[in-house]
Amino acid sequence: MGEGVVFLMYHELETPGRLLCQAEPGYVRYIVRASDFRAQMELLRNEGWKGLSVGDAIASFADKTVAITFDDGCETDLLSAVPILREFGFGATFYITSGWSGQPGYLSHSQIREVASLGFEIGCHSISHLYLTDLDELALRREIVDAKLSLEQVTDKPVEHFSCPGGRFDLRVEKVARDAGYRTVATSEAKANTPATNSFALGRVAVMRSLSLTEFRNLCRGRGLWQSNVGGYIRAIARNMLGNSAYDRLREHLLREPPSK
Repeated sequence: MGEGVVFLMYHELETPGRLLCQAEPGYVRYIVRASDFRAQMELLRNEGWKGLSVGDAIASFADKTVAITFDDGCETDLLSAVPILREFGFGATFYITSGWSGQPGYLSHSQIREVASLGFEIGCHSISHLYLTDLDELALRREIVDAKLSLEQVTDKPVEHFSCPGGRFDLRVEKVARDAGYRTVATSEAKANTPATNSFALGRVAVMRSLSLTEFRNLCRGRGLWQSNVGGYIRAIARNMLGNSAYDRLREHLLREPPSK
């Protein structure tokens, strides 16, 4: 194989006339328009790529393959992403924040079951979307273990893959996830994955709102990921110095657009 398989990380898809689940600038920059997502999937299909779920991707690590993942469990997973993925014959893993299920803009239990019934993989994105590295052992187990059990009751299928909210990850997270019976944990480290990658510290690359098709093509090929990692390293230093809460407040302030004159 080549230099590894890139795991693409999506969130909510934006569609005309539909309000986003959140409006903060730090959230919106991760929201891809449904029309842009379709163009990205069309590019992959036309250039001979396969889009797979996490489980299928780690089973092969084949060339010209990407794993397609969605975080949070937004309703547009079913309304927008699933029809486009089925049009192009791609698989995907949908990481669900179980405690958000049924809230406005998020998948209900019946909708989660529908996504699973259509052949897509359901993964777990915790119960409450809390930063796992901030939690004590009891809370950590709730967010990782209890969330898994809850989703398995909804889908009546094993939930084997977990993604870390905000990419916050440490060895405690890995141990609890292993003990819970997960097969993989996905972080937000911008790297391609190979058979040698620790399956409990998989890299994923965020597909941002501003990404051009040329940039998307390069991202799928694993080009320029070092630049994202440099930025991630700097952000990690800032988080360690400020703490997650203070870092998030500063980030929102910096991303907020200045008022119009």
